[in-house]
Amino acid sequence: MGDQKESLRKITHTLAMKNEEISNFVCTVKQNLNNLETNSSRVQEDLETEFTLLHSVLDEMKDNMLTRIKQERASRTYELQSQLSACSKALESSEELLELANQTLCSSETEGFNQVAAALLCEVYTFRLSLKAKASDNMSHLMVDFSQERELLQGLKFLPVPSTPEIQVSECQVCDNTVTVVWTLPEPDSKIDHYILEHRRTNHEGPPRIREDFPWMVVEGIRELELTLTGLRFDTRYITFRVRACNKAVAGEFSEPVTLETHAFTFKLDAASSHQNLKVEDLSVEWDGSGGKIQDIRKEKTRTNSPMHSPARSALMSPKRAPTARPGRDRFTAESYTVLADTMIDAGQHYWEVRFDKESKAFAVGVALRSLGRFDQLGKSSASWCIHLNNWLQQSLTAKHNNKARTLDCTIPSSIGVYVHYDEGVLSFYNSKTKQLMHTFKTKFQQPVIPAFMVWNGSFSVVTGLQVPSAVQSGQRKNSGTSSSNASLN
Repeated sequence: MGDQKESLRKITHTLAMKNEEISNFVCTVKQNLNNLETNSSRVQEDLETEFTLLHSVLDEMKDNMLTRIKQERASRTYELQSQLSACSKALESSEELLELANQTLCSSETEGFNQVAAALLCEVYTFRLSLKAKASDNMSHLMVDFSQERELLQGLKFLPVPSTPEIQVSECQVCDNTVTVVWTLPEPDSKIDHYILEHRRTNHEGPPRIREDFPWMVVEGIRELELTLTGLRFDTRYITFRVRACNKAVAGEFSEPVTLETHAFTFKLDAASSHQNLKVEDLSVEWDGSGGKIQDIRKEKTRTNSPMHSPARSALMSPKRAPTARPGRDRFTAESYTVLADTMIDAGQHYWEVRFDKESKAFAVGVALRSLGRFDQLGKSSASWCIHLNNWLQQSLTAKHNNKARTLDCTIPSSIGVYVHYDEGVLSFYNSKTKQLMHTFKTKFQQPVIPAFMVWNGSFSVVTGLQVPSAVQSGQRKNSGTSSSNASLN
């Protein structure tokens, strides 16, 4: 009966997953139908607008060219009319002179003849007109032939849409909180102007869902066939990417989405069990000297008691919180100004950073077992390992474990990186900026450990969602044969 129930549970789970997948697909198709209607209306309006603009350009050109013809005709008409008027007057004068000349020739008076002849000769020489037309009647220079333009207009087509890129998953890289995405085109296209890449954080593997928790982030103006995104915080299990090509007029279709795993260590601070003098807000802690002010405990719907989960054992599902070592544990008290993370480490390699106020009277960062007592200070029992900054009376930086300390001869950084390799029993501290190793504990963890912090008269903030830096991994391999730890501290 038990096996049958288990089989039924598996079938039910599979059906539920398939049902969710189908529901998601139905939502996608409905969204596509709505988008199709909207986009069709938009491109139709754009087409009508473009033809209206084209008609307006042609009408404007027609008016300009007709005006040019009319102006040319008016100018030439004026020139020819003026010449015609001058010639008509000259012709009339010429006829009068001709009649006077004939009368003089018929006269017998010699004295009068000589006077008239001289006057006629003077008039003829002063009356000289050009008998060449000042303007041509040829208007062929204003003729047009739009046969090529007609062919060009007849060849109008919809804009060529760039082909859809394909993201090359095998060439994409995820390392050091940096993602390099590489894509190709089905065939070279010299008209591609740029690419647009969109990425979205998600906790779901597979195609994007209609209702995602995070929006698409857009990167525009990409000129190459790859893009490297740096300085990312991996606070989700995956990042989904898609890319499309654009020419100077239109954008093509998005590529098939590709989901890359962005495994990193994430946690929050457990305000419920922190010391009352610590004001805890998400990943920031500030010393509250007034003390005694119990902070509000935010209850998560999926949380029971003080939650804690193992990142190494939650690879198949979204992170689940498991009970802490001490369900509903008491607050740290007395001089244990401690706050723990809400996530335990029981396998794998993990890394996080903490930025602290260097003027804090005291500060410590490290890991602790789940059995750490409420009165225990970090590093003063066998249940915790830490680096401790002391600014009281004299500044010092020490590595502490089991109430034993070792002074560290290094510059105090403003930010410390913490590296844990649970399976190898390694706990290392780094200058997070230079990745210079400060100290390494080598032990054998018998129980899960928890990121632990302490501050007195100061403040700090934690940065999670970080992958183990390559420089740290490289340094760990190099130092695997040696150790900077003190055996007496292990």
